[in-house]
Amino acid sequence: MASLSLSTPTTPTSLSFTSSSIFLSSHQLHTHSKFKFPILPLKPLSISCKSSPLPVLNFSGDKIGESFLDLRSAPPDTARAVVHRAVVTDLQNKRRGTASTLTRGEVRGGGKKPYPQKKTGRARRGSNRTPLRPGGGVIFGPKPRDWSIKINRKEKRLAISTAMASAAANTVVVEDFAAEFAEKPRTSEFIAAMKRWGLDPKEKSMFLMTEVPENVRLSSRNIGTLKMLTPRTLNLYDILNADKLVLTPGALDYLNQRYGVDYQGSDDEDEEEEEDEEGAEGVVDGEQGN
Repeated sequence: MASLSLSTPTTPTSLSFTSSSIFLSSHQLHTHSKFKFPILPLKPLSISCKSSPLPVLNFSGDKIGESFLDLRSAPPDTARAVVHRAVVTDLQNKRRGTASTLTRGEVRGGGKKPYPQKKTGRARRGSNRTPLRPGGGVIFGPKPRDWSIKINRKEKRLAISTAMASAAANTVVVEDFAAEFAEKPRTSEFIAAMKRWGLDPKEKSMFLMTEVPENVRLSSRNIGTLKMLTPRTLNLYDILNADKLVLTPGALDYLNQRYGVDYQGSDDEDEEEEEDEEGAEGVVDGEQGN
């Protein structure tokens, strides 16, 4: 997995949450005049993290410019906790929770006593479905349950932007190359392009594009180490699990706009984002089931 590291902020810090009690004023912290509570310094819950210049490459692998990722990131002392909580939430919400076992009362049969209680010299037994025998019930076995847990929308967005900021050192920007595969899909040509971009096909790579054309998807689907994502399917686990990140200019603009410092999102947009993520997870689960 990609290591979590943060660069030094170059712009003034900004607050993403202001409802917590740590932001109360000094006179609100004093509940009685006899007691003098220390006034704790305000700690920002998010900071501006501007990455070092990202090289912009064309399809031939030549550098044609530079770009930047200017994202909102968690402070270094809380970044790991925020990202860890979001990863646990994503992985746990993917659990189906369909594991089920039968107790001794649910196993078929076992109503008749196998042999008399006494005068056999054997241990007494009331049923063949006892958990002590093969084919019997299971003691404290799993039952269907809901594993899903909740995470705040702003916290989840902050975790994704923190992970993207930490992975900026292993990120390159590539010009839109959909026109190169307009005629037909070619996996060999896609692998050759990856090598020109400095990517090892044996290492895990994640491509983020605003839209994945059909021929590009067909050209990359046989590369087992590659993930092709869109803003709808972008998730924290794939970001951290990738060794290299490849962005298109459109995806870079989306990240700076959606996870940047100046983003002022509404609840409607957050709800639409959650619906898109649930729909994307349903599509993935359906493909796995087929």
